Amino acid sequence: MTPRPSRAEIARRTRRFGRAVGGAPERIRASQLVRKTQFPLRAPTQPADVEPLPPVNGTGVDFETDWARSAPSRAARAVLVETVVRPMVTYFARPSRRGLDRLEALDHDQPVIFAANHHSHFDTPLILTSIPRPWRGNLVVGAAADYFFGTRLTAALSAVVLGAIPIERTKVGRRSADLAAELIDDGWSFLIFPEGGRSPDGWGQPFRGGAAYLAIRCGVPVVPIHLEGTGRILRKGASRPRPSRTMVTFGDPVVAEPGESSRRLGERIERAVAELADEQASDWWQARLRAHAGETPSLYGPQASSWRRAWNLGDRSARVRRGRRRWPSL
Repeated sequence: MTPRPSRAEIARRTRRFGRAVGGAPERIRASQLVRKTQFPLRAPTQPADVEPLPPVNGTGVDFETDWARSAPSRAARAVLVETVVRPMVTYFARPSRRGLDRLEALDHDQPVIFAANHHSHFDTPLILTSIPRPWRGNLVVGAAADYFFGTRLTAALSAVVLGAIPIERTKVGRRSADLAAELIDDGWSFLIFPEGGRSPDGWGQPFRGGAAYLAIRCGVPVVPIHLEGTGRILRKGASRPRPSRTMVTFGDPVVAEPGESSRRLGERIERAVAELADEQASDWWQARLRAHAGETPSLYGPQASSWRRAWNLGDRSARVRRGRRRWPSL
């Protein structure tokens, strides 16, 4: 007695019979129809003698942000900053602001480059709510292309909420620099963190030359900014913010001298931020004395072991929280 074939064997014989009589499964015929469709129902073919363009993935440095600077996007950003960002900053950062009078000599119609130290993701919201008008309403932020523009969702949120543009930090690229220069030439002010990334331990890192290069290329002043306390709110590696007091200190504008190199200007910008840090840790008078003597403490902290660096940083932060000031005897 012949055994009854299994279901798999029956299906295999059926497909074999269909191919023998010239038939084909429906899915095969559908795929053939798709392959036979022509332009414009499908993408045009690439001529054999034309070199194909490099693929554009639409994220990272390739993300287009022109739409985020349109009038509707600017209006939405202003509403978000005042109704969402500012209350969040007020609750978590409880900021104090100093040195705004140093910006009074600037032409309000002239774009400015704001260069700040970088310890936390809270730095950008704090600065966005601290920069006075009219620069605040006409400001773009340089953000890391590999972090804030890694996906279309994060890129769109960064562009519309922060007014961010993608900046390459892992390699030297002209696209980011050209975009920033074009925006500054069009009247936009620019916020940049010259360290290139957040501090890993609370102390500063060497400044890169982007701010100095743009200042010389576009002929605009650089306003140094020192932020204190944001690392206690949301340090690098932390997942949950916690409230802490912060201080935003604006410095005197730094203007490039005739024939000055970007390297020397970058050193002056970094030194200006270091002087603001010294002013915050002590007082204006003592900081000016040390600056005049060339003894301003470095942003990098002591060249010592990690526990010693943490000890010195904690001692400095404690002095700031207690608010002790050493004023000169008059």
